[in-house]
Amino acid sequence: MKKEAILYEKIGKSLNCKVCQRRCIISDGKKGFCNMRRNEEGKLYSLNYAAASSVSVDPIEKKPLFHFYPGSTSLSLGTLGCNFRCKHCQNWTISQADLGTVPTQEIFPEEAVRLAKEYRCGSISWTYNEPTMWFEYTLDSAKLAQKENIKTVYVTNGYMTEEALDLLSPYLDAANVDLKGMSDHFYHELCDARLQPVLETIKSMHELGIHLEVTNLMIPSYNDSDDDVKALVNFMVEEVGVEVPLHFTRFFPYYKLDHLPPTEIATLEKAHKMAKDAGMRYVYVGNVPFTDGENTYCPECGELIIERDGFEVVSDKVKNGKCSKCGAGIDIIV
Repeated sequence: MKKEAILYEKIGKSLNCKVCQRRCIISDGKKGFCNMRRNEEGKLYSLNYAAASSVSVDPIEKKPLFHFYPGSTSLSLGTLGCNFRCKHCQNWTISQADLGTVPTQEIFPEEAVRLAKEYRCGSISWTYNEPTMWFEYTLDSAKLAQKENIKTVYVTNGYMTEEALDLLSPYLDAANVDLKGMSDHFYHELCDARLQPVLETIKSMHELGIHLEVTNLMIPSYNDSDDDVKALVNFMVEEVGVEVPLHFTRFFPYYKLDHLPPTEIATLEKAHKMAKDAGMRYVYVGNVPFTDGENTYCPECGELIIERDGFEVVSDKVKNGKCSKCGAGIDIIV
């Protein structure tokens, strides 16, 4: 379904989209970079409103969000399109797809909220592809979800504009931002994007009080050096907050980077240590089974307070937001 977009203005006979940091100038009859917005005779239309390519009930830990209602489930919805062109995209079959090339189903905001309630999900997550690709839909859905006390989640590349975040933030409860690397060179070469807007989004979300977690996929020879890790950790410590959970995840060869090896586990372990040594309170290692890299420990006494097996919470010793052993406050929403 198409619906008139929001956050755009006319520039002569063209339209300036203001949803993401590309700020595309779109001439009549043409689409923006994402292929999901088209100028039709002086009006900008979202072409994929309510068009869901992926629907699932997921553990909230899959987002990954480890400090936001752990053990709960989230109705997870994705559509088509992206404003990045990541060479390592895990969901390229939908993120790089055009409408009509991949089956979709219409799930309007009212239906999404109904499904979340039916399946007893504590939240709705817009994920699998970049959620700003159907910004109007997620905003409409988030407003309805809030009225029903259903929490809302963005799993995002962080490339939204300040204008988009200002509109969305009153209705967005949590976000996991994929901070892909710490250089413009990395973003340009692997994602066809820029770094600084992502950093600004992360800082803004934190300042706005949105529950925030940050994920960094460590790709061999691209963003896994000590300098890369140090830059990322310094940014988190100095400009965001040591209480924000940080996830280092293991890369596996895929899509246009299928010639690379998987990330060395020792590299992930070293990144984890560097982040902890710098003062980060909650650091995780993902995509590495049979380790304790996804468990939560009390940053004060070191007690294992949330034990996970994959995406399943095995035990939870957080009581009223505090460590059950030493009573220290844990930065977590339960």
